[in-house]
Amino acid sequence: MTEERNQPPHQLTLLERSHLAVTGVTDVIRFDEEAVILRTDLGILVVQGSQLQLKTLEGGKAAVEGKISAIHYEENRQRGGFMHRLFS
Repeated sequence: MTEERNQPPHQLTLLERSHLAVTGVTDVIRFDEEAVILRTDLGILVVQGSQLQLKTLEGGKAAVEGKISAIHYEENRQRGGFMHRLFS
C-alpha cells in the first residue's frame, strides 16, 4: 500500500538573508535565537544566525526570521560509537 503525501515538497526560499520559508518540514528539533533545527523530508536542516524567530509552523511549512548567516543539511550519522564504526 502506498502512503499518500499530504504536505508540499521540500523547498527553501530565502529573501534578503532575513526571511526563510521552508516546506516539507516534519518536525522542529530545536530553536533559539542562534539556531533553528528542522527535520525535513530530505534530512536535518540547520539555520544559523542571530535574533532568529520561528514565526510559522503548520501544514509542513515553517517560516524563520532574523539575521540568517548559514543554512546547511546535517549528514546522517552512523549509529554506534567510534569503535563500532571502526570495525564495521
